[in-house]
Amino acid sequence: MKLSAKEKFISALRLFATFFKIGLFSFGGGYAMFTMIEREVVEKHKFLTHDELMDVFAIAESTPGAVAINVATFVGTRVAGIFGGIFTTFGLMLPSIIIIMSLSYIIDLVRDNKWVEYLFKGIRAGVLVLIAKAVLSFFRSMRKDWFDFVLLIASFLIAFLTEVSVIYIIIGTIVICILALVIKNAIDKKKNKVTIIGKKLKTPPTPANIPSIISPCKT
Repeated sequence: MKLSAKEKFISALRLFATFFKIGLFSFGGGYAMFTMIEREVVEKHKFLTHDELMDVFAIAESTPGAVAINVATFVGTRVAGIFGGIFTTFGLMLPSIIIIMSLSYIIDLVRDNKWVEYLFKGIRAGVLVLIAKAVLSFFRSMRKDWFDFVLLIASFLIAFLTEVSVIYIIIGTIVICILALVIKNAIDKKKNKVTIIGKKLKTPPTPANIPSIISPCKT
């Protein structure tokens, strides 16, 4: 359904407020933000479905820029057009801008403070839990066949055991998936063609499709 200019503006404001909240209370980057983005965007406001959010994160990871900002821009543009994308992206970034600018004035005063040190250690532990939950959500939503598991394990081992850039791993998995899809489509088309030919051969002859070999009698 196409929204009017007023409805788009209201949606853009809602998106700004939603992603301002996400940016204010999330730590650790895109995948650490996943849990809160899922709750706000999918469960609470229903801007996207769960599967759509999975696809958005996959696309955001494969495109240049920060994952969280790419996700915010996509969601905003999808819901309320270009201005929605601008409002959403600015809403996500604004809390970080305010906090970083504020900390730049007091960082020297709290650098050796034990309480601040414990605070950041607690934040790191919380971020680790959020990332683990995001990984679990992605695993639950992925197709579970041998090809996906082989690709998952191979990508993990290459990233963990070698110095190969993650960029090349992402490009490699995309190319492999495209080739696999092309091969699968080609095999399916061949199977369908064989099935159609087999059905035609099994079809019993009828008087309508038997050519007449007897000339009609002349009176």
